[in-house]
Amino acid sequence: MATPRRLSVQGRAKAASRKVRELALVGRALASTGHPVMAQIVPMRFCNLSCGYCNEYDKVSKPVPIDEMERRIDHLGRLGTSIITISGGEPLTHPELDDVIRRMRKVGAMAGMITNGYLLNVERIERLNDAGLDHMQISIDNINPDDVSMKSLKVLDKKLEMLAEHAEFHVNINSVVGGGIKDPNDALVISKRALELGFSNTIGIIHDGDGQLKPLGPEEAKIYFEVRNLERKSYSRFNQFQEAIAQGKPNDWRCRAGSRYLYICEDGLVHYCSQQRGYPGVPLSEYTTADVKREFLTAKSCSPNCTVSCVHQISYIDHWRAPQTRQIGPGSGLSEGHGAGHAAPELVTIQGAN
Repeated sequence: MATPRRLSVQGRAKAASRKVRELALVGRALASTGHPVMAQIVPMRFCNLSCGYCNEYDKVSKPVPIDEMERRIDHLGRLGTSIITISGGEPLTHPELDDVIRRMRKVGAMAGMITNGYLLNVERIERLNDAGLDHMQISIDNINPDDVSMKSLKVLDKKLEMLAEHAEFHVNINSVVGGGIKDPNDALVISKRALELGFSNTIGIIHDGDGQLKPLGPEEAKIYFEVRNLERKSYSRFNQFQEAIAQGKPNDWRCRAGSRYLYICEDGLVHYCSQQRGYPGVPLSEYTTADVKREFLTAKSCSPNCTVSCVHQISYIDHWRAPQTRQIGPGSGLSEGHGAGHAAPELVTIQGAN
């Protein structure tokens, strides 16, 4: 059994500073609705893996040049974005990822990353420390690799031990149920291992090919709720969003995608989320505070059966105010000339302020 992570003096100082910054961004989000709270940005569509439930990757794309990535991050800074999370594809395949992270910190944002963890080693972890990474999430789908997913505990456990010993950033391990995962009990084993190593843990539900609700079977639901009870307290537990999904029930909420949450694809376009690419589908360089305010008041027809928990968690900050008075339906052709909707299967769960 590995020793749980114990941060160095420098690591503890970074953790304390991170907590203060997180509290400040929550306070700012509560005080003002005119800026994005979180943006996910894609520097790489290429991925070194090929998980069966995901088409948010390819095997041919080149990395977005660093100059262009820095311009995009500067635009997110211009909009006042509080948290910028790098997704993909696989971010660790970008040759200048450290500079991307440094730029995120330079504009005053919390710097996060979603990775499959395969390319981590001690030297890489220490570089991420030096670059100023705040949060890392690794999704582990099963204990042993299979034809659905190679993101297995068997392969990644040594990487987790390296993180426990060397990482000075927050690490969250996300397990999953649904979407063809063969043994839901794997999620329980993965979550217990994460806690044993001193990480936080979450569990997500893999949705259908349109990013919509797919109810869990009885055994999946049992494991889901058991893992939820293991989770360390975090912002992600403040709502019942995923619980309703697990039971096949729609959610009544105000989706603030395009406003409080932005998804920036590798082409530099702003979308509601990975599941509704094409809406609004405009260049980030042209996105303004007026766009943020408009989308804050725009209801999305896909929201009742949405499973993208990061969007829900960010939107939940504003659940109590500003009813949405504009209507738009992704996939219905009502995008006001900004492009056609496109849905793609992906599991996204982001640890909130922790």
